Amino acid sequence: MKRGFLLLILSTWTIGLMAQINVRLNADSADVKISKHIYGHFAEHLGRCIYDGIYVGDENKTITTIDGIRNDIVEALRELHIPNLRWPGGCFADTYHWKDGIGPKDQRKPTENAFWGNLRESNEFGTHEFLDLCEQLGAEPYLAINMNSGSVQETMEWEQYVNSPKGASFLTDLRAQNGRDEPWNVKYGELAMNPGVAVAI
Repeated sequence: MKRGFLLLILSTWTIGLMAQINVRLNADSADVKISKHIYGHFAEHLGRCIYDGIYVGDENKTITTIDGIRNDIVEALRELHIPNLRWPGGCFADTYHWKDGIGPKDQRKPTENAFWGNLRESNEFGTHEFLDLCEQLGAEPYLAINMNSGSVQETMEWEQYVNSPKGASFLTDLRAQNGRDEPWNVKYGELAMNPGVAVAI
């Protein structure tokens, strides 16, 4: 990563030494359409972004929610027309294991958020909650896959869990048991490897 950054600095410095460069943009004659997906957003378990920010849980009586997701936040985010939303983050994805965040919320395995202050994570906000949020927003879900402490098998099973048709496997039976018969048809994911590079797949 440092090498790439250094090359960027050298390239900028070299351009500065060159003669003046003129660039002309003819936007009206362009045949290429810029994908809306370059304007995506992300949600990470940093501070109060997820808990209190997007999600307050089912027991909160002071804020109106759908399955614990704040209606006021959803309404505000809809105005941004978010094309895609990445989760569970960048750094946080390195220690996130998706099976900890499915099933009855009171039975999910708590974990510690090693990257953002070792805070205790209840995992009440997991795969179903995130993908349901994306449906409420009309945004394409974008899963950050744990390639630091996770495994290829774990990734394959997550993809099957969210995308395989009803009744296709034990994992889709498990998904139905957890309240979702039909797949979400997730199109986007990335291999999150921190510190370093995120590669879209």
